[in-house]
Amino acid sequence: MKLFEPLNINGMVIPNRTLVPAMVTRLSGEDGHVNQAIIDRYVRYAEGEIGLIIVEATAIHGAKSGPLLRLSDDRFVPGHRDLVRRVHDTSSSKIVPQIIHFMKVARSGWRQTLDMLSAAELEQIVEQFGEAAARVRDAGYDGVEIHCAHAYTLASSVSRLNKRRDEYDGRTIEGRLRLFGKVYRNVRANVGADFPVGVRFLAEEAIKGGYTLPDAKLIALRMAQLGVDFINLSVGGKFEDCEKREGQPPYPYTGYSGDRCMPADWYQPLPHVHLAAGIKAFINSHGFNVPVVSVGKISDPDDAERLLQEGKADIVGMARQLLADPDWPKKVREERRDRIVRCIYCNVCKTLDENFKEVTCFLWPKHARQAPPDCGTADAPRWPDGGAALTANVAAGLVKLTWRRAQGAASGYEVYRVDSGGTPRCIETVKGTKFDDQFVLGGLTYTYFIRAFEPSGAGSPLSEPVRIDVPLPDYAIPRRPAPRVCSKAESV
Repeated sequence: MKLFEPLNINGMVIPNRTLVPAMVTRLSGEDGHVNQAIIDRYVRYAEGEIGLIIVEATAIHGAKSGPLLRLSDDRFVPGHRDLVRRVHDTSSSKIVPQIIHFMKVARSGWRQTLDMLSAAELEQIVEQFGEAAARVRDAGYDGVEIHCAHAYTLASSVSRLNKRRDEYDGRTIEGRLRLFGKVYRNVRANVGADFPVGVRFLAEEAIKGGYTLPDAKLIALRMAQLGVDFINLSVGGKFEDCEKREGQPPYPYTGYSGDRCMPADWYQPLPHVHLAAGIKAFINSHGFNVPVVSVGKISDPDDAERLLQEGKADIVGMARQLLADPDWPKKVREERRDRIVRCIYCNVCKTLDENFKEVTCFLWPKHARQAPPDCGTADAPRWPDGGAALTANVAAGLVKLTWRRAQGAASGYEVYRVDSGGTPRCIETVKGTKFDDQFVLGGLTYTYFIRAFEPSGAGSPLSEPVRIDVPLPDYAIPRRPAPRVCSKAESV
């Protein structure tokens, strides 16, 4: 599989094409130092043999922001050095921190914007990025990623909503790119030509007046021209459309752009692959082969492999899926796909972050701070004699399912549904033995199965099926589908 081909990124050879993007964990203290919980989180990713691990946003300055890793001073370097050593001792995974500058926000809802910063303050930011990058190399990291995405300072500069009217003028794409260009030049000067420097930026802002793919192609091309070593894409996550909450600072993932950044279960799989594919094709057509990372509800191994084989991406990024199961790469490589704990995109992790709580996964055992270990020999749960006793009833426009508990160490249950004429697909994962399917349409027939699984992913066989016809509501008039008319050629 191309998924397991190594990739050389300016001397950093990642063992496979999987990447875990930077995800806020809320595990660090407000002092900004690396602690044991942080080490455990990233070592767990390394145990799963993820190709490239991007450490959560790490601040280059001292602005207050709750639990957040820091590299704004030399005193933070020893903790990062220990983190890198532990990851390197665990597997061949590579590890890179994401360095970030953010502007001020207040509980009143006020937030600082780019046009409020003086030219001197912007020059200071340029210096802070360079100094932090030097600390990254000193700590032994394999590279560094510049954060130019979402609601933060560099992303605000490249945004179409940049209101500055000086050399960083938001009315021209060159003005919008100037701050990033200065930051990149200083980072490169501090780490040298032989150290991988990547960038994460938005393929689409997903806000009114924000930029879309045509601008993103030009932004990526300039980054390639400057010499970035990889381009890691994201979407949305902006302040401009966030929900206002009384007494709480703005949180940039609560509006539509937040939905687009972390598309939940009601979005189709792979909603953003066309963006990465378009950007990759554009920069390739201009003679640049900078590796491009595609992200967004990519969890099926066949989907990931197809993106690589078709040249739509060079690396596959999975944040929530690899949080749910850091062993995804190892299980795929060892042909243990049936033991993957599949993300259901419930966004409990997002909600925890939004409420300033430690970020964990709903699918982990209760009270776990890290993903459970990969127990490759664990016994799968099994159904009692007589099966799962799965039942289905229609009530108030939904299908209500109930079943018996599985025997063994079952930590959850996957609900599979077959739509009329379709194939089984997992529609939800629950901890208990009941589920209400709210997304059924009257006049169609559905078939359901249940699969129990233990914490590391070993699953029972699918239960016996239950089939149910959902009646039309009282306002609907039954109509037969129109008969298909054959062409003359088909009738011969």
